[in-house]
Amino acid sequence: MKPCRITVMRITTYPDLMAEYENPIEHTCDLHVGQVFVSTNGEKPEGLCDSAWESMASFVKELAEGGGNFYDGWMKNPHSAMISCNDGFRPVSFYIEIIADESF
Repeated sequence: MKPCRITVMRITTYPDLMAEYENPIEHTCDLHVGQVFVSTNGEKPEGLCDSAWESMASFVKELAEGGGNFYDGWMKNPHSAMISCNDGFRPVSFYIEIIADESF
């Protein structure tokens, strides 16, 4: 299996939705733009939250196995994907790509 790099590209928040629908919580996402995780053997990298992993796991596993070209040409690089976590109040966008050089 090929290793995959998972890069935090954007973190968005929707304060209006939070104010209207979310109960106050003390701790939210610890990720920051530019943060990089590496998945080896299609497994969840340490430090990546479970919710984000659930959103991207099938894409990471497919890429790690040499697949890609999701949705018939969705991405310019067919061996990559742009996936967001499923937090409707503060979604995080991740760019997932195969690491060509395995000496990462």
